[in-house]
Amino acid sequence: MTNEAILQELFTVLEARKASSPDESYVSSLYAKGTAKIAEKVGEEAVETIIEAVKGDKRALAEESADLLFHLMVLWADQGIAPDAILKILQRRMGTSGHAEKASRSS
Repeated sequence: MTNEAILQELFTVLEARKASSPDESYVSSLYAKGTAKIAEKVGEEAVETIIEAVKGDKRALAEESADLLFHLMVLWADQGIAPDAILKILQRRMGTSGHAEKASRSS
C-alpha cells in the first residue's frame, strides 16, 4: 500500500467515525467535543513530538509523530479537508525555495 493510500484509508475511517457513538469511538468523542478540543489535541501531540526530538529518542519521536499526524488528520476531517488537498499543496510547493514560498504567502 502506498503512503498516499494509507492516508486516504485512514481519512475514510476518520470520516466514518463521525457517525459513530462517542461512547464507542475515541475519534467520535473528539468530534463531539468540537474543533477547539481537536485542535488542543493536535497541540498536545506537537509538544510531545518536540520533546522526543529534543531528547533524541528516535523510536519515541516516530511514535509521537504518528500520534500527531493522526490527530492532525482528525482535525482535517472535522474541517472537511481531505489529505489530497494537502498533498496537492505540498506537490505545488516542490522545487520552490522555502523562503520564496513563505514570502508569496505574506503578500
